[in-house]
Amino acid sequence: MKEPTSTRLLKVPEGLDVAAEALRHGGLVAFPTETVYGLGANATDEAAVKRIFAAKGRPVDNPIIVHVSDLVQVAPLVRNYPAAAGQLAERFWPGPLTLVLPRSGLVPDVVTGGLDTVAIRMPDHPVARELIRRAGVPVAAPSANLSGRPSPTRAEDVMEDLAGRIEVVLDGGPTGIGVESTVLDLTADPPAILRPGGVTWEQLRSVLQGVRPAPAAAGSGAGGSDTGGSGAESGPARSPGTKYTHYAPRARVEVVAGDPTRVGRRLRELAQGHLKAGRRVALLCAPSTFRGLADLGGGTVLRRVLDGLDYKVLLAAEVYSQLREFDRQGAEVVLIEGVSTSGLGAAVMDRLGRAAAGRVWRV
Repeated sequence: MKEPTSTRLLKVPEGLDVAAEALRHGGLVAFPTETVYGLGANATDEAAVKRIFAAKGRPVDNPIIVHVSDLVQVAPLVRNYPAAAGQLAERFWPGPLTLVLPRSGLVPDVVTGGLDTVAIRMPDHPVARELIRRAGVPVAAPSANLSGRPSPTRAEDVMEDLAGRIEVVLDGGPTGIGVESTVLDLTADPPAILRPGGVTWEQLRSVLQGVRPAPAAAGSGAGGSDTGGSGAESGPARSPGTKYTHYAPRARVEVVAGDPTRVGRRLRELAQGHLKAGRRVALLCAPSTFRGLADLGGGTVLRRVLDGLDYKVLLAAEVYSQLREFDRQGAEVVLIEGVSTSGLGAAVMDRLGRAAAGRVWRV
């Protein structure tokens, strides 16, 4: 397919057939899932998948998750399907869980980064599954953003990054969970979480005892960090979102987590230091913490999270869109109140640690 000169932004369900046709003919289609918007291509079409890397500016050794609409599509993609995969699929599919399995010869090297495994998931979003069903092919899809930028949770975010680079964006409204899927390696013994996400370690252990949790991202340990490390693993990437600095806005991001009183005090210190240096500061925190910082002035951009909702869940759902909004507002520094690493917090802090390039403090 020729490179697009413009990108069609289409509503659903009207745009589904157009998008499915584009996928069948080597085109790139951005579509909503329950986590973030994905940028899809026919997973069995090597040339089409290569276009994903070009459109995103994505490193070619970073594997891509293959999305399916039903279990029938899984069998041709893998050499074997262990009993554990069946147990997990029954419990968590469709949903934000990606399973790493031995790949078959049908899957091109470009999808897997040259590895002998393939990452597969069944998204829990009606638009995503219907698109894949109508296309009739498994769909390789990383997040639909320029590489390294915050993942897109709205069609407008996709257009901001990829307009003119892809054929179609399907507008299905805002996504729900907001952080990407959990990636679980079933070729490891015991099975290991490569990337925390929407299905928690605690949930996985209820089905498979002995599942190893994901390693902490740089700067997310108990002592905190101000090293500016990338939070990226070295060597070949076995999972998307782990090898390179990801999810970062143009602004510098700093994260503080721990005891609420000490968090508020540390955020104040950081904000005052940046304001004194003449920087425009954005703040993302829980309502109680915000009330203690509301008197900060001097050009501070204050973003108050909504009352009456679980801050951890809300932060997961809103953090990417807020990072993008702070960029639009001209913020130079974004200060974020982090969360505990239990449950969904493991995924949230993993993403924040990478967005902050390791600038995370535990207080």
